[in-house]
Amino acid sequence: MGVETKYMESAANYTMYNDTYYSCGLPRKDAMHMFRDPIKGDIPWTGALTGLSVLGMYNWCQDQVFIIFKLIFKGSTMPWNNILPFYEKRRKDKQQYVRKQKVEQHLIILSKAISARNEIACADPDKCYEYCGNKAGCSNIAYPLLVMRLMPAGLRGLMLAALLAALMSSLTSILNSACSIMTMDVWRQFRKHASQAELMIVGRVTVLILVGLSILWIPVLQEAQSGMFWFYMQSIRSYFVPPMCVLFLLALFWKRLTEQGAFWGLMLSLVIGVIWLALDFIYPAPRCGSGEENTRLSILKHVDFLHFASILTVLSTIFMVVISLLSEPRPDRKLHRVTWWTKDDTEDPDLSSDYEDDELVPEIKTKKSVDGTRSVIMAHCKAWICGTIDDSFKYTSPEERERLHQRMTSISEKSRPKIILNVFAIGVSILTVGLLIFFH
Repeated sequence: MGVETKYMESAANYTMYNDTYYSCGLPRKDAMHMFRDPIKGDIPWTGALTGLSVLGMYNWCQDQVFIIFKLIFKGSTMPWNNILPFYEKRRKDKQQYVRKQKVEQHLIILSKAISARNEIACADPDKCYEYCGNKAGCSNIAYPLLVMRLMPAGLRGLMLAALLAALMSSLTSILNSACSIMTMDVWRQFRKHASQAELMIVGRVTVLILVGLSILWIPVLQEAQSGMFWFYMQSIRSYFVPPMCVLFLLALFWKRLTEQGAFWGLMLSLVIGVIWLALDFIYPAPRCGSGEENTRLSILKHVDFLHFASILTVLSTIFMVVISLLSEPRPDRKLHRVTWWTKDDTEDPDLSSDYEDDELVPEIKTKKSVDGTRSVIMAHCKAWICGTIDDSFKYTSPEERERLHQRMTSISEKSRPKIILNVFAIGVSILTVGLLIFFH
């Protein structure tokens, strides 16, 4: 209780003597609870149980990092290899909830109470800008400040290297996924017979554009959600993630879902999310202590982003279900092994025409003869830099592709690892419910 009491008093010195910032600089009275007031709470319990559950489901079942973990350990006979990623992901999730979740109370206390409270808990926008260059708040620099000021030289460098490595890993993963979407899903709609060299160049250009947009977006990120990165990240996810989560669940458990229902339901939901995102940035909430009147739209003032995620989930479900029922259903021969109810079928699904065309079209080789006046070394350097080196000697035979396809699509597993994994899954679920009850 002593540490908790000190945490509740961790405010800047001038906060105690300034009525303007008194309500802003002190920690929330419900800071030690996970379930907070549904109206005034920054994480309302109604939104935490509904909207945050949708975001968590997307994070666990569709997030690329966790999916990569599962693909790495796919087919392993060691059940621990499938369990360890859960605990590793759980550890990373805890870092994201720093200062905002009671489950990680030790990290909360260390990051908030030990850090220089005049800097981290600043309430005056001018002083916040002086400390961290962000008038919205300095909460995001709590952990880096601890590392820089308290750790010895050797450990400090090691920790900073680890943080930078994690940052670069996340950025490269996201950029690689965006690059794949652009080249394989968008560009090939216009250039069906594009060569590998062309696709590589398009991918590189896409990455450069995204990096530029990311740099331009930094000022917006700093100002959003009172300068708290966790809230910014979850709010952005709330605008776009629910329709993708609904699409995943319906495609897995509802055989009647059609391509038209999935596509147009997703598009309509994304339009709603983009409109809400635009309104959120056009009409920002006034800073605490500024004295400005909250003149935002009533729906923006009273609908939290977690509640919006719940509403968007319901709307996405309605869109996809209604449009699917109005469109022609997919024949059963195309549903083998692609839904939960047909996952054990022995037959492979009939491929769509687009997929068949993509498989049958041979790769177009674009070998260019090197002119006598052109340096061979320069040509190879250019190809290496652009990633367009073409190896004409590597081919995959139809038999090898068939074996590779069977290996990649196989979901067979041994009974013992399956039982162990189910037991651990039940145990983790019980543990999570227990923590929610204990730290309500």
